[in-house]
Amino acid sequence: MIVKQLGLIAFGVTLLGACANPEVVSKRQAGDTALTCDEIKKEIAETESFEEKARSEKGMTGTNVAAGLLFWPALLVTYNNVGEAVDAAKDRREYLFEIGAEKGCKGL
Repeated sequence: MIVKQLGLIAFGVTLLGACANPEVVSKRQAGDTALTCDEIKKEIAETESFEEKARSEKGMTGTNVAAGLLFWPALLVTYNNVGEAVDAAKDRREYLFEIGAEKGCKGL
């Protein structure tokens, strides 16, 4: 009985560990205000890449389907992580646009 319970717990922990865990970027990073206009554009593109990657992990991936069928709390953790990553990317992008506007960068 105890072995079965430990097996179920181990299985649940494994599924939680397999959840999508997109990178959450910081809104402000050291040296942001010293960036040139071209560097700001690159940072914005990188931030958009983080957001796209995070959104892609929310879809019907094999891991998400398995989590939903076998251990639904893992799917909730995945969706929460994705939401945090997307929100952080949006905040960072907005912050970079503000810096770019202050510097008079064109084409942002």
